[in-house]
Amino acid sequence: MYVIRERLFRLGEDSDITDQAGQPVLHVDGKVLSLHNRLILQDPAGREVGQVHRKLAALRPTYEITIAGQDVAEVRKHLFTPFGERFTIDARGAEMQIDGDLLSHEFTIQRDGQTVATISRRWLTMTASYAVDVAPGEDDLLILASVLALDLAIDAEHAH
Repeated sequence: MYVIRERLFRLGEDSDITDQAGQPVLHVDGKVLSLHNRLILQDPAGREVGQVHRKLAALRPTYEITIAGQDVAEVRKHLFTPFGERFTIDARGAEMQIDGDLLSHEFTIQRDGQTVATISRRWLTMTASYAVDVAPGEDDLLILASVLALDLAIDAEHAH
């Protein structure tokens, strides 16, 4: 399980991702004032391991995930979802779905009907933190980057 903690004032949208023991796993350097709403993922030593950024030429909110310099996935919001929110993660052929509720910040990520991760604020008392529980054998970095793309989409929706 991972915990994503947003900084108190959200200046630049920086956040930290720790494991459940509180050990740092990733630092997220937010460049949300940039044209592409870019997040840079850094390991504890400060080396860049990935990026999440918004695609500008898309009909619906779409975020590109880059890991180790390679485009590995795209996260797209579904436009018409009458019951909750839905996003698709296209990981270059392997498609996953994010379903959930924006108000409670409770989401699941599924592939072929199997849950690969859950995202929740209910387990944490701090409102600016949420837990991400990734199933064994999944690509943790891809899942965490997808959750960050989800967070960017939620923030963009709240801004409008």
